[in-house]
Amino acid sequence: MSDVVGRVLGTEDATPLRFWAAVEPDSQLQLDDIVVTDRILPSGDTISMYGVVNQVRARHEGARFDSDVFLITQGILPAEVSEAARIRVTRVVPETLVPPLPGTEVRRADEQERAKALAFDTVEVGRLLPAGLSRAGDPVYLDLDFVDGTLGAHINISGISGVATKTSYATFLLYSLFNSGVLGPDDTAAKGLVFNVKGEELLFLDHDNADLDDEQRGRYSALGLDAAPFRSVSISVPLPRGDADATPATIARRTGASTYGWTITDFCSKELLPFLFLDAEDANQQYPVVVQAVKAQLAKCADESTDADGSVRLEDTTVRRFSELVAMIESKLKPDNGEPGDPLWTRHTTKATLDAFLRRLHAAVPHVEHLIRADAPGDAIELDSSRVTVVDIHQLHDRAKYFVVGALLRRTLMARELSGVATPLLFVLLDELNKFAPRGSNSPIKDILMDVAQWGRSLGIVLIGVQQTASEVEHRLVANSAVRVVGRLDSAEAEREQYGFLSGVQRQQATILMPGSVYLSQPRVPTPLFVEFPIPAWATDSAEVE
Repeated sequence: MSDVVGRVLGTEDATPLRFWAAVEPDSQLQLDDIVVTDRILPSGDTISMYGVVNQVRARHEGARFDSDVFLITQGILPAEVSEAARIRVTRVVPETLVPPLPGTEVRRADEQERAKALAFDTVEVGRLLPAGLSRAGDPVYLDLDFVDGTLGAHINISGISGVATKTSYATFLLYSLFNSGVLGPDDTAAKGLVFNVKGEELLFLDHDNADLDDEQRGRYSALGLDAAPFRSVSISVPLPRGDADATPATIARRTGASTYGWTITDFCSKELLPFLFLDAEDANQQYPVVVQAVKAQLAKCADESTDADGSVRLEDTTVRRFSELVAMIESKLKPDNGEPGDPLWTRHTTKATLDAFLRRLHAAVPHVEHLIRADAPGDAIELDSSRVTVVDIHQLHDRAKYFVVGALLRRTLMARELSGVATPLLFVLLDELNKFAPRGSNSPIKDILMDVAQWGRSLGIVLIGVQQTASEVEHRLVANSAVRVVGRLDSAEAEREQYGFLSGVQRQQATILMPGSVYLSQPRVPTPLFVEFPIPAWATDSAEVE
């Protein structure tokens, strides 16, 4: 039997969903502790009420004024210190929704009771994904059914940059998925596509972390995981500017990285032009009709081209560089007289609309020209070659980042749709989601991410989206995430409606969370859970490489 830590208060209302408990003088309860109390019904049946502590208070009983505290501590006024904890009920077994009775014992939950309180006992054996540790050091799990698409999918993580350790937790969950055995027969087949958006912290997933100590290794052991780096990792970095055979454009990772890019043929035949336009779906813009027309004509030219070296022939001209392709497009849209040209390319739009299109297209040239060229390795990022594929985009301009992410996700979605097979599972980790799918605007890359969020589950694609502020992300992307994670938040951000699943106390606590701790919300548990996770067992920069 668990230790008795208090009794249900009679001076506060007790309801079937919430009650207060007076804490025993020689005991303590803290936020997020799990407790249980029983009630014997008139029928003689006993029900157990499980709950999580979501507020704790202490006060002097007998004091009337604030200044009485000094007299009480001096022994002049009689008073007693009392502590009480507010309990949010998470489960009643069997389900009979009546309040607990005042004076009833409240126990700290033991291991089996804790599993019932958090509904872990309702999850199929082998489907509990290790997600971290409670304050008491007990394992906290995610129901895999709400991660792999069985009942739901997608994970969304929010928190202040540099403090909330969002990316660290995202990679920890990915590591847990691949190394806990929960994926069963798909364990070795499931893949990860990781976009390294900022810095080089994700370019060393396959290296040991030299800063990992025995205490952190013990935390991995408590979760049933080995403290080791990712196995089977491939690193893809952008083609360097200039010679395609030059050293990959990274600062620290000089070995074990391959380059990626798209040939002119790839760009045209796979209709990648829209991903160069950040606002191509804006209802206030007129030039998107030109984007669609040019895209169709480029695909036709690529289909008719006989060159097999990555170039494309437009009439009698061989195009090998992206700047040359832009020049050819401009010549089609605006011949020498400056008036709109071939209707197949212009769709009879005005000169001003063509100018708007060309301004944006020319603006993209310096940022993507080194990625789109005839001597590129082609659309060569193979997700099947390694367990985890890291695509580095951190040094690219925003236009180039959107292009790379959009092109890869579109290719992946189309391949899954054509195959009609939702296996193997693919977990896509993308940071700075607020930049790729901002609230209140539209773009081709945002449309692709929305497709992943809405239909990816049926295609075996799971998005692990990370951002500083969920309030700046398209609300449908967040709403389609079955699992929500919150790290350290700015106090103003914590009050946003996007964090309504947190209680008032949890919102306050989110503003002071330390690195390595988060609140985790999942459908099967009615209240977010406090979770601590170990530091990465893999290096997050070159200095940590063992």
